[in-house]
Amino acid sequence: MTDQAESVRVTDPGKPLSPKRKRFAWRADPRLLGLTGVLVVLCLVGQLTRPDQFFTDGNISTILRLAAAIGVVSVGMTFVIISGGIDLSVGSIVALSSVWLTTLATQSYGPGVMILCGVLVGLGCGLVNGILVSYGKIVPFIATLAMYVAARGLAERISGRRTQVVADAGFLDFFRGSLLGIPVLIWMFALVFAVGWVVLNRTTFGRRTYAVGGNAEASRLAGINVKRHTALVYGVAGLCCGIAALMVVARTTAGASTNGMLYELDAIAAVVIGGTLLTGGRGSLIGTLIGVLIFTVLSNIFTLNNLDTDIQNIAKGVIIVLAALLQFRSRKNKTSP
Repeated sequence: MTDQAESVRVTDPGKPLSPKRKRFAWRADPRLLGLTGVLVVLCLVGQLTRPDQFFTDGNISTILRLAAAIGVVSVGMTFVIISGGIDLSVGSIVALSSVWLTTLATQSYGPGVMILCGVLVGLGCGLVNGILVSYGKIVPFIATLAMYVAARGLAERISGRRTQVVADAGFLDFFRGSLLGIPVLIWMFALVFAVGWVVLNRTTFGRRTYAVGGNAEASRLAGINVKRHTALVYGVAGLCCGIAALMVVARTTAGASTNGMLYELDAIAAVVIGGTLLTGGRGSLIGTLIGVLIFTVLSNIFTLNNLDTDIQNIAKGVIIVLAALLQFRSRKNKTSP
């Protein structure tokens, strides 16, 4: 089920929409409108509290660059949650990928080998998660929790618990550079998001992801190889983690076993805020994007105003609870006679 199709069902379940109205149906989705309203309010708060700093080119660029890595991870997480799963290991996979590619950098390998290694490590970890869940029949929470611990431990083992600095000029010049005045990291995020949206909404793989999350047994009876598809979905999440590791290393010029700390919580929170059901079968990458921006803007406002991180975490917790309550009420209203 696509974002547009779902919006059609929500806004007018009994009357088919014309192609033109379907194209813009998501705008009428009250969930997306509400999220956009929250983001606008946060931006107004930022401008009112820091009128000389918030709406500046430098600060907007900072917000988008900070949102890039966690945004890419959240794209993969959206696929996993829509399919009915969960992935607690994304932060550890980012750490392991970053350590592996910076280890190659310290051994004088070229940027191409570093990039390929980082992406393949992320993809491999994701596929291991998917195989354990689908073919090993291990509960996603347990399987990804095991990867969370193992990947972080392996990252510590490889790096010796030291921060490994990347000094390769070609790697840093490219990923820390800009194209048409926009940082490359932002372009990478936009590209991953665009590809993810097309795959989720315009391909058979995306339709099967929604179907598996909605009803795995019915999908199997319809001829979908649920096990293989589940493994591939976790592979997509791992691939996104590998790409995010490149972005983290490019931004910080270092790989460490502490990279990606709490990324799993931020990604899940962004996806839930964006309206994706934790039970699977329904979700939106556009909502995930807005969710990522909400949390990034919130963090930026707290940073600009020199507020304590504990208050920031409390605010994030409140937002997550409110989003969960809205999901519950929405489902209750739809199921009630």
